[in-house]
Amino acid sequence: FTLPSYDVVFKLIKDRFDYPKEASRSDVEQRYRLVFEHDRAGRLVEAHEFEHLRIPKNLFDEVLLGTLLRDAGETVRLDGEDVLIAHAYVERRVRPLNLFLSEAEEAASVAAALDYGQSLKDLARSNIFAGDLLTKNFGVTRTGRVVFYDYDELCFITDCNFRDLPQPQTPEQEMAAEPWYSVRENDIFPEEFKKLLAFPAPARAAFYEEHGDLFTADYWRQIQAKLRAGEIPEVFPYKASHRLPKCVD
Repeated sequence: FTLPSYDVVFKLIKDRFDYPKEASRSDVEQRYRLVFEHDRAGRLVEAHEFEHLRIPKNLFDEVLLGTLLRDAGETVRLDGEDVLIAHAYVERRVRPLNLFLSEAEEAASVAAALDYGQSLKDLARSNIFAGDLLTKNFGVTRTGRVVFYDYDELCFITDCNFRDLPQPQTPEQEMAAEPWYSVRENDIFPEEFKKLLAFPAPARAAFYEEHGDLFTADYWRQIQAKLRAGEIPEVFPYKASHRLPKCVD
């Protein structure tokens, strides 16, 4: 939740997660701790951890307060005219990418879609896989940079098993409503990423042309191989147009 006058967002961990998520509170805290300690590559919003926050009750919308007391009752409680929050993460506020894409003009939406793809590649080079690639989990900063802010399913690239999507061998397999092949916990099928991209048509076309390799398991396995070999792939903090030119004699 946030306040209109604040440029930050308060994030609390639910007491229980809705299906199909199976994470626990300690799992989420561990992922946030990882972000604190890991190279963020300029693509992970920094979260500041706070305990025992006291906020006047009259600042809360009634519906919001009811939701917090219901879904995060182990963290939130009332104390007279105040709301006490035992534990929270506070992040700077950005415009969610899904909302930005629905509002922006064509040139801006194309630029955001391309930077979304670049953010996935920058994170991969720093050994981070976002886990949940839905655009609602990414945001656009005031400078137009796309960043990731939902760490519930974040993990190391080297812990993932990137697989090619098996091709059906029979009509029954092709028409099956559920996967007919085995799927282990860390299995990831990059070809399915296309289902998550709710982009306007021009932005989608530009993304496919520039970042189509993200839909192949081979791309991710190449990144894994470099990381496991001890290489540190370079991540540039600025766009090519903003970097200093190479010096020549």
